[in-house]
Amino acid sequence: MPLDPAFAGRSWPATEPYLVGREKIREFARAIGATEAEYHDPEAARALGYADVIAPPTFPVIVTMGSSRQIIEDPELGLDYSRVVHGDQKFAYTRPVVAGDALVCVNSVEEISSRGGHDFLTTRTEVTTEAGEPVLTAWSKLVQRGE
Repeated sequence: MPLDPAFAGRSWPATEPYLVGREKIREFARAIGATEAEYHDPEAARALGYADVIAPPTFPVIVTMGSSRQIIEDPELGLDYSRVVHGDQKFAYTRPVVAGDALVCVNSVEEISSRGGHDFLTTRTEVTTEAGEPVLTAWSKLVQRGE
């Protein structure tokens, strides 16, 4: 079943806040081999002007992938996740993610298209602090392979 193109432009309610922990940042940095001091050492991060350790640039995938369940689990969209491959991911930052941030996501479907028997779904996630301060925008492209 193809994706419902009427979902383009649809948005979902803001998610519950995700509290970014120092240890989560350190674990993520170790997992991807990011050795920069500001990802591990609060003093190094403070020397750069941050309140605590900052997250590597791809860290928000933890928050945004979880929040995107609002979209991918919506039965009316028609997405068969067993046929999905991840096509693209990009981030546009207002500022880095810092340990102690409480991040809220607002998800929307930016585009749905079909090519060569495959469906392409581009999602957009606006990530802010709980207080509404912009942090980043994330885009993800999922490809639902044809049957």
